[in-house]
Amino acid sequence: MTKRGWTLFLAMCVIWGLPYLFIRIAVEHVSPAGLVFLRTALAALVLLPLALARGEVAPVLRRWRPLALFAVIEIMVPWVLLGHAEQRISSSLAGLLVAAVPLFGALAFLVTAQAERFTRTQAAGLVLGFAGVACLVGLDLDHVDLLAVAEMLGVAVCYAAGPLVLTRWLSDVSGLGVMGCALTLTALVYLPFGVLDPPTGLPGKAWGSIVVLGLVCTALAFVVFLALIREAGPTRSTIITYVNPAVAIVLGVLLLDEKVTTGMLVGFPLILVGCFVAAGSRAAEADATAVASTEPAADVVVEIEGDAQTAGS
Repeated sequence: MTKRGWTLFLAMCVIWGLPYLFIRIAVEHVSPAGLVFLRTALAALVLLPLALARGEVAPVLRRWRPLALFAVIEIMVPWVLLGHAEQRISSSLAGLLVAAVPLFGALAFLVTAQAERFTRTQAAGLVLGFAGVACLVGLDLDHVDLLAVAEMLGVAVCYAAGPLVLTRWLSDVSGLGVMGCALTLTALVYLPFGVLDPPTGLPGKAWGSIVVLGLVCTALAFVVFLALIREAGPTRSTIITYVNPAVAIVLGVLLLDEKVTTGMLVGFPLILVGCFVAAGSRAAEADATAVASTEPAADVVVEIEGDAQTAGS
């Protein structure tokens, strides 16, 4: 890659490793639903005007049904689950559980029109990856909240399903327009939580976390990642998804005094290898298609698959 490509790549490794830390801080003072409103509202204030200025909103709104479905699956449901789970588990564990997204994505591929049978190697990768998830939870069972773990696995399923909606119904519209509209719709849905439970009297660290989540981890992240795709290509760009959980662990340990557990040390490597084996070849095929495509939403499909490590996520 070029120097610019490496700069963008390293920036995204950090940007999408940050959310788990700041979500953990924010939900100590704001409800998960209130956090979703604040985060999406801030991001929408940046991305929607950009999309409007480029004339990329109207074509997306004509697909309002799949847009609404995408917003529900990719943002509305998983972000509130993530916030609720991080009230009871560490940011490190949350980041590692989301690392299982490519495994669910590989399974989700089976329900698409292009579904093919898995090879024995890919099937072994799935088994290995889910064994890693089992180790991640099972080896630390004494001090892990199982409801929170179930919520995080729900987040992973949602993140794996979101790209299916994009590729099925929104593949020929602007990626920036899709995200700007989806974030705006989510902010409107969660507006009552912001009104009924306004964020008053919050400490500075809570406000700082909210601002970073909205402006850096969502709005800036989307713009930078699209630039990375154009600079380095989709295949190299998605490698950040294997780095983000490690960043989440380091930040959690250094800044929140979280512990590195046996389950993390055993489960995380198994998940990474399993994801690489089970989803790697299919991701490469999808990336090759995206490179060849002239449609702007091809970038979004790759972006959302990588955003599984954000959002968060």
